[in-house]
Amino acid sequence: QVQLLESGGGLVQPGGSLVLSCAASGSIFSINVMGWYRQAPGKERELVATMTSGGSTNYADSVKDRFAISRDNAKNTVSLQMNSLKPDDTAVYYCNADVKVNWAFRARNYWGKGTLVTVSS
Repeated sequence: QVQLLESGGGLVQPGGSLVLSCAASGSIFSINVMGWYRQAPGKERELVATMTSGGSTNYADSVKDRFAISRDNAKNTVSLQMNSLKPDDTAVYYCNADVKVNWAFRARNYWGKGTLVTVSS
């Protein structure tokens, strides 16, 4: 079984910064894509940023130039540095990963339970 555990959410003022972290644990052979999604109240879950094991990144247009994703493949962790936060960034942020538990098996998609980020004065 694979678990994703997020940390780092909280309350921050507009213009502030926050770092989210996610650690994958369990029976892990490899992780290809790992990243972050978010869901604001009354809205659908949306992609924030992802990174492949090779370092290729994908960002939502709304967070480009403000957020930066990073990974430690050896530790199976992913982080999200969030700068210049806006009230519209308020959401539950979810860690997501495509995990292979064995070289012969297909990757399976896993979600963390989420961490709340509130941007408010």
